[in-house]
Amino acid sequence: MARRIEVTGTDGVRLAAWEFADPPTGGADGTRAPVLLLHGLMGRASHWASTADWLAERHRPVGLDQRGHGDSEKPADGPYTRDAYVADAEAVIEQLGLAPVTLVGHSMGALTAWQLAAKRPDLVRALVICDMRASALGAASQREWEDWFRSWPLPFESPDAVRRWFGEEDPWTERPSASRGAFYAEVMAEGDDGWRPVFSRRQMLESRATWVFDAHWEELAQVRCPTLVLRGLDGELGRAEAQEMVRVLPRGQYAEVADAGHLVHFDQPDGWRAAVEPFLQQLAEDAQGDREPVAP
Repeated sequence: MARRIEVTGTDGVRLAAWEFADPPTGGADGTRAPVLLLHGLMGRASHWASTADWLAERHRPVGLDQRGHGDSEKPADGPYTRDAYVADAEAVIEQLGLAPVTLVGHSMGALTAWQLAAKRPDLVRALVICDMRASALGAASQREWEDWFRSWPLPFESPDAVRRWFGEEDPWTERPSASRGAFYAEVMAEGDDGWRPVFSRRQMLESRATWVFDAHWEELAQVRCPTLVLRGLDGELGRAEAQEMVRVLPRGQYAEVADAGHLVHFDQPDGWRAAVEPFLQQLAEDAQGDREPVAP
């Protein structure tokens, strides 16, 4: 079971980090290489549980409930800016002594990861970017999300109702997806009138508004560490853009997972592992050989 660790983010925001396994001994320095797992918008650290299970065999996996999410503080007035999210991750790495860390980020968490790697290369050893675009999404995308949030039939009467609506009935989903239903069931909590999200939809829109109107190619190009850009074949990051991201990255690599949508690690956990594990293993071999990691 994951162990909760209280950390302090920027502006004194209380954050919940999760140690998924006791840091085991092994390796030249007596510890295994740390990995910080950063969820996407509306997510939480527990979404990484299955990933952490296999990571713990060779690494020290730590998850973070980012501000406004999970069990972390949700300040009414924020801020929910890019700078705040990046500074929170920076604080967690420093307070938990994780540097140099491998950052594994999904969607918004991936953007936080590469912005931090560009800002503080001394803290980051490597990156895994999962299904996050570097291009601007634009105003139409934000309006669609506003409409989607308004369509939620809150409160839900049970976790099964959550799974059913997000997995089957949600008009914004193209086909039934049990993994999508499970993803959203994990971010609901029971109240007096039924089940509601543990986050504020208003705050999620505020968070999203700080990246959807801008492109992020310039920061991506500043990332100097080995980086894996990974996409689900049916996800939000298209192949052409993903491959351009790899080209822009000085040390980028590309991978894709078949039969996976945006929630790659939920949709196809075995395919996700098969894509990510060799990248991490190569990093470990390069470190053991005391040489700079190289792209294939």
